Amino acid sequence: MMMKRIGAWMLLALFTLVGEWHGRCYGCLEEERIGLLEIQSLINPHGVSWRDHWVDTNSNCCEWRGIECDNTTRRVIQLSLWGARDFHLGDWVLNASLFQPFKELRGLDLGGTGLVGCMENEGFEVLSSKLSNLDLRVNKFTNDKSILSCFNGNLSTLKSLDLSFNGLTAGSGGLKVLSSRLKKLENLLLRENQYNDSIFPSLTGFSSLKSLYLSGNQLTGSGLKDLSSRLKKLENLHLSEIQCNDSIFPSLTGFSSLKSLYLSGNQLTGSGFEIISSHLGKLENLDLSHNNIFNDSILSHLRGLSHLKSLNLSGNMLLGSTTINGLRNLDILQSLRSWPSLKTLSLKDTNLSQGTFFNSSTLEELHLDNTSLPINFLQNTGALPALKVLSVAECDLHGTLPAQGWCELKNLKQLDLARNNFGGALPDCLGNLSSLQLLDVSDNQFTGNIAFGPLTKLISLEFLSLSNNLFEVPISMKPFMNHSSLKFFSSENNRLVTESAAFDNLIPKFQLVFFRLSSSPTSEALNVEILDFLYYQYDLRTLDLSHNNIFGMFPSWLLKNNTRMEQLYLSENSFVGTLQLLDHPYPNMTELDISNNNINGQIPKDICLIFPNLWILRMADNGFTGYIPSCLGNFSSLSFLDLSNNQLSTVKLEQLTTIQVLKLSNNSLGGQIPTSVFNSSISQYLYLGGNYFWGQISDFPLYGWKVWSVLDLSNNQFSGMLPRSFFNFTYDEVLDLSKNLFKGPIPRDFCKLDRLEFLDLSDNYLSGYMPSCFNPPQITHIHLSKNRLSGPLTYGFYNSSSLVTMDLRDNSFIGSIPNWIGNLSSLSVLLLRANNFDGELAVQLCLLEQLSILDVSQNQLSGPLPSCLGNLTLKESSQKTLADLGYGFPSWSIEKAYYETMGPPLGDSMYNLGKDFWVNFTEEVIEFTTKNMYYGYKGKVLSYMYGIDLSNNNFVGAIPPEFGNLSKILSLNLSHNNLTGSIPATFSNLKQIESLDLSYNNLNGAIPPQLTEITTLEVFSVAYNNLSGRTPERKYQFGTFDDENCYEGNPFLCGPPLRNNCSEEAVPLQPVPNDEQGDDGFIDMEFFYISFGVCYTVVVMTIAAVLYINPYWRRRWSYFIEDCINTCYYFVVASFRKFSNVRR
Repeated sequence: MMMKRIGAWMLLALFTLVGEWHGRCYGCLEEERIGLLEIQSLINPHGVSWRDHWVDTNSNCCEWRGIECDNTTRRVIQLSLWGARDFHLGDWVLNASLFQPFKELRGLDLGGTGLVGCMENEGFEVLSSKLSNLDLRVNKFTNDKSILSCFNGNLSTLKSLDLSFNGLTAGSGGLKVLSSRLKKLENLLLRENQYNDSIFPSLTGFSSLKSLYLSGNQLTGSGLKDLSSRLKKLENLHLSEIQCNDSIFPSLTGFSSLKSLYLSGNQLTGSGFEIISSHLGKLENLDLSHNNIFNDSILSHLRGLSHLKSLNLSGNMLLGSTTINGLRNLDILQSLRSWPSLKTLSLKDTNLSQGTFFNSSTLEELHLDNTSLPINFLQNTGALPALKVLSVAECDLHGTLPAQGWCELKNLKQLDLARNNFGGALPDCLGNLSSLQLLDVSDNQFTGNIAFGPLTKLISLEFLSLSNNLFEVPISMKPFMNHSSLKFFSSENNRLVTESAAFDNLIPKFQLVFFRLSSSPTSEALNVEILDFLYYQYDLRTLDLSHNNIFGMFPSWLLKNNTRMEQLYLSENSFVGTLQLLDHPYPNMTELDISNNNINGQIPKDICLIFPNLWILRMADNGFTGYIPSCLGNFSSLSFLDLSNNQLSTVKLEQLTTIQVLKLSNNSLGGQIPTSVFNSSISQYLYLGGNYFWGQISDFPLYGWKVWSVLDLSNNQFSGMLPRSFFNFTYDEVLDLSKNLFKGPIPRDFCKLDRLEFLDLSDNYLSGYMPSCFNPPQITHIHLSKNRLSGPLTYGFYNSSSLVTMDLRDNSFIGSIPNWIGNLSSLSVLLLRANNFDGELAVQLCLLEQLSILDVSQNQLSGPLPSCLGNLTLKESSQKTLADLGYGFPSWSIEKAYYETMGPPLGDSMYNLGKDFWVNFTEEVIEFTTKNMYYGYKGKVLSYMYGIDLSNNNFVGAIPPEFGNLSKILSLNLSHNNLTGSIPATFSNLKQIESLDLSYNNLNGAIPPQLTEITTLEVFSVAYNNLSGRTPERKYQFGTFDDENCYEGNPFLCGPPLRNNCSEEAVPLQPVPNDEQGDDGFIDMEFFYISFGVCYTVVVMTIAAVLYINPYWRRRWSYFIEDCINTCYYFVVASFRKFSNVRR
């Protein structure tokens, strides 16, 4: 009988397990699957959603994003539609009956969906009787009526309601009515609305409230006292970032049950804190951070809070005696002893000073980030035996990490030493912290191979950040093979090393969630196969292998193994071949960056199906060809698309619904711009430069372009006039129309671009005067070169104090350089080459403290050279590169993965893992002649470029010896003038100069022998002057000047490399024999003349045909001929002058 009973129980258990397995296998109920699909079709009727993987297949809908089911019944209990509805669809009036199929729904998140209210009698009262949590934050509920439309009846089960970020204002008692319908509400979140103190009477009816969030409203606290008498159960009160001061404290005395009080970001000074101590005896968590608390007496005033567990005083001044040393004072220690339960103390961003720390046997978390701690601080932390979290990031701690004190914290679980100045190797005692789960030592100067250090012993680590140090990091991750808990690993800007084959075939015990091994130089290219440990990873959400010079085929196996991948960064490597994607979707992928590789072929046409929820897609600087898939324009989630610098030839973007940044520069795209580009209502950054687009801008439907911040149409074949409507953009900050075929004057409507920061209209056919009204208050860079602009410089730039670059080269401006040029206090680059400016060089240029590049060559300037130019400081300026302008796209999903695996973040450790994509508006390029060549300077090189070109003018007089003070200058060109006198010996002070050209003047005397002390000189010319004596000694750089062209045209100059010998009379040169006069030449001259004539004719006809077909090349040819004519003219004039001088 007993055996039969046991058998029956076993059979029952088996049936139960089979039933459970069967339920799990088939997932959610069919009626709920249909309900989910109906919701998707209604909230996004166009069928494009970040929930495109909600599909009608046999997949388990309980595993769909935003869905949580009960483990037993398999019914949906949590439903999140956060941000699921495209806001372009406008306002949403909800029919809550959509959610009736979900009989056991407990939590519903409708945040960020554009809700403005509910249909009549279709509010949330029709939902499940089990609904307890409702999230309506970041919507458009603006008044009482809109809220009440969704709460027509009682919701007796609702315990939590979030109405934050809605713009709500106190109205006619709508909250009071709501309180009568939500009798059991325990948590009410009203953060970041527009409520004032009149809200408090409306809240008195929520008698069951335990948590009230009012942070970020326009409150002072007046009226809280009446509220405290009604909300007897309130335990958590959030009043951060309102407008309260110390007068709020008496109003808080009635909240006798309060356990947590948050008052951060207000105007508290500390007066009245004793009221909190005497009336809020149950308080466990107190946040007073980021106020104006100066006096340390706050600690003694809070002694009565005997149950206090967490105290946050960060971001206050705490001047008094509240130093680390002061905390040892008897009265301070007495305060600490009054808090026997204190476990968390935060003093970040306070004015703590040197000293030793206090003893505490209960303290578990200590946050001291961004304070001025003493060097020996870590050696004294051993007096905190219970400490589990220690954060001392950005505390200016330096030297080697001590081996005493902190190494004794056996219970330590989280240690943050980031952004200090520690150096040397990690101490061995670090390996004794066997409980350590999080270690962040990023942004220091630590050294050593981590394979032989203490990190190999910390097998409990879950989070390890080594970025921006001097570590040697094994690329195989072999030292961490036994770290079974490791989830987050970050090593950026360290040095990768490879190991011997003896370590191969080890299987790691860890399953990583986040892995970054980027920007790490190696002595050789790395085969992707060396990362064999990645073959065993199946839970990666973020993988960053960028900037490593890894070669091989695109590693599609990484996606195959990690179906939950959200970010994949493989840029700046050497991956080759075509982009081979797998044939099933990856709905979690939001960011993909494979730019700067050697991947070729066509962009897969099914890329939108494989990655249906991409937010950022960067495939720039590869070899992609063919067309751009049209589906990329239909993405409802895509905000950043960069396909620049490829060989794409066709664009088929049908719509641009959500793309904010579109970069298609430097491809082979042609024809007219697709109309879809003009219809976008959200795009802000458009880069189409370097293609073959054509047409007149007057033909463009510009009505949708008013929101553009950046518009780059440069280097195309656009033509016609610049229409007036083109300058009606509301937010235009960057406008680049250079290298096109635009003609006519610059419209006066140009002056409406008040937000403009960068303007480039260079290399067109624009003519006429510069509008005198043009004076954008924020303009930093302006390029109008290589046009046909004329007339004097107007007052258009008169007050442009923010202007950094003014490029007016190759135009026909006339008159003198205006005196108001000295008002441009930020001017760093001034290019006026090849115009018709005359008169003397304005001495106001000497007032420009930021000036580092000056080019006024090929004008008709005259008079002496201003000696004050030698006082220019030539400061390094990053503003020249436009690096400070951009738009960031941060990564959000890393935060989600961190919370899932590590819990709430410690300080900035998690946030530092984010990878921002910065969109530089445009890269500034400055053209400047140096070393007898025309160079384009950009990036960091431009920041450190200093040069002055005054050549091809009519300057007279001596070279000011003050020019020798320009110690940072790299290029100085004074050639083709009428300068006289000797070469200043002070030029020997130009220790960094690379190019010095003094040719074609009337300089006399000897070349100063001190010039040989310049060791950086690469190009030197004093040709065609009246110099005499011996050439400089051939040592250092002067030993490399073997070409006599450097000195020719000075008949009284002798010495090498000239043929004039200084020790004896010059010997007449013998004529060079002409071999063609002999009869034995091997060239058939008749055949030569015929072939030469034929080739010449073919070349001329080809050039003529090309110039006829391509107007852009025709224009460039005309510029080339014009430059040749100018050069020949100046050569003839200079030669005639020298010949006349010799005759005299």
